[in-house]
Amino acid sequence: MKSKSLILPERQRVLAPPFAWVDRRFLLNGFLAALTPQENLLYFFLVLAADRDGLSFYNYDKICQLLTLDVDDYIQARNRLIDKKLIAFDGRQFQVLALPQTPGPSAPPHTRGRETESDAQVLEDVLARFARGMSPQH
Repeated sequence: MKSKSLILPERQRVLAPPFAWVDRRFLLNGFLAALTPQENLLYFFLVLAADRDGLSFYNYDKICQLLTLDVDDYIQARNRLIDKKLIAFDGRQFQVLALPQTPGPSAPPHTRGRETESDAQVLEDVLARFARGMSPQH
């Protein structure tokens, strides 16, 4: 067995609160490879933003701004993460979920939760911003 030693011991990570964590099975069980770049970006953002229970209250506008995603990419990534049972969304908050055993196929669209209600709100907000002459990422 190879012995391991730190390359820069003075820079060793310390898990001090608050901290975020990603289950190693995300890599080892193929979730990372099974997701699109936008899905991975949104998932890791939500992991970083979540509290100890996996909850985050960032709204779509701030997420799109921070991740430089357009609204369509955000909605697609969010819905696919919900379909893959990696996150839950109730229209106002996200929950990063415990990983399923393997990255399964997407669920049919009708099995999603209330996120479709918020899609209408997102689109309404975007149209209102355009009507006022603002970009959706400001």
